[in-house]
Formats: sequence, C-alpha cells, structure tokens
Amino acid sequence: MIKVFRTMLLLLLLSFPVVLTAQKGNTTSPPKDYIFFLHNRFLEENDPEAKHPEYGRAEYKEIIAEFEKDGFIVISEKRSSKTNISLYAAKVIKQLDSLIKLGVKPDHITVIGTSKGGYIAQLVSSALKNPDVNFVFIGAFQKSDLKEMPEINYCGNILTIYESSDSNGVSAIERKQTSKLKIKHFKEVELNTGLKHGFLYKPLKEWMEPCKKWARRNYALN
Repeated sequence: MIKVFRTMLLLLLLSFPVVLTAQKGNTTSPPKDYIFFLHNRFLEENDPEAKHPEYGRAEYKEIIAEFEKDGFIVISEKRSSKTNISLYAAKVIKQLDSLIKLGVKPDHITVIGTSKGGYIAQLVSSALKNPDVNFVFIGAFQKSDLKEMPEINYCGNILTIYESSDSNGVSAIERKQTSKLKIKHFKEVELNTGLKHGFLYKPLKEWMEPCKKWARRNYALN
C-alpha cells in the first residue's frame, strides 16, 4: 500500500499544474521526509548516460538512489533542454504548496539543487517565502549574482555547499547578508575534493551527508 501511495504521489507531484487536496479521515500517513532534487544544467542538454569531457557522467540515478536508501521520498525529474529557471521554480512552488496542503510539515520538506538546479532552488526560496522549508544550494553562487540576479532573496533553513577548487561556485555569505526575508538557520560547508565543478556529478558523501542531516533537521550538522 505504501509503495502504491508513493508512486501515485510522485506522478501527481511531477504533473504541471499540480492540484492536491487533503482528505479528512485519511488514515494513510504520507512518508515523513521529502526531498525535491533539482539537477545541474548538463543533464538538461544530454542523455543521462552521456559523459562530460572533464567530469564524466552525471550520476543522477545514483544520487537519487542514495537519498532513497536513507528513507527519503525523492521528487525529481530530468528537465527539458534550456529550461526557464523562473517558470520551473513556479512549478516547484506549486508542488510544495500541494504537499503542505496535504499536511506535510514544511520543515519535513527539503529542496536541494546542484548548479543550475541550485539557482532554481534559490528562486523557489525567494518566492515561496516560507521560513520553515529546508533548502540546500550546491555549487550555485558567484559574486556577480548579487548584481545579475538581485531578485534572489534567501528565506528558510539555508545550507550552502561549495567546492574550493570550483570556479563556478563560491561562498554565498554575501547573498545571505543581503537577503531580507527570514532565515531561521544558515550554514555553509566548504569542500576540498579537488574535483572542481565535477564534485556535484557524483554521490559523494562529502556533500550528500550534510544534505541528509539538513533534511532531517540537524541544523548543526553534527
């Protein structure tokens, strides 16, 4: 029964627009912790088995499986080529609203985005304006963003992860400082894998473990 419920829920959530309503007297409790995983740009433009010339294959399925192994319900899809980040953020917000209306507590929902997916996640955070939802932005901030994307305004429980050898993602402290919405918890993790932007192509424990802890409301990451 739980497996059937999960399959139906994923199909509904991945449809657009999404309209879900809570049913009174429903004794089937939804799974406890949800992850919305938003992948990087490379997977938009390429087949899942394609190899990046420098970083290798983006191990999307393996990343999803790693989260599911720990009991998370993962909501994700391979986006279409040249996806508009603002329109896709609006889609995710509808999905989040649907889950919350079903009775899922906002702090049991985590939006995780890598690279371009991280920018979509930031737009979701900015527009949703729910301080209880968890967000993880991975390899998704450059200092030029402050001028080029002024519409981003962090809100929620925010974890940012970046790799010291990656020129495409640096510390987002400045974005946190310029954000005027409520940030209940904020943490930043710097990695030193030496893999450049390729660190987010693989299900490395260095970034996945902090994500899992954040999604379980362990905001100290201990």
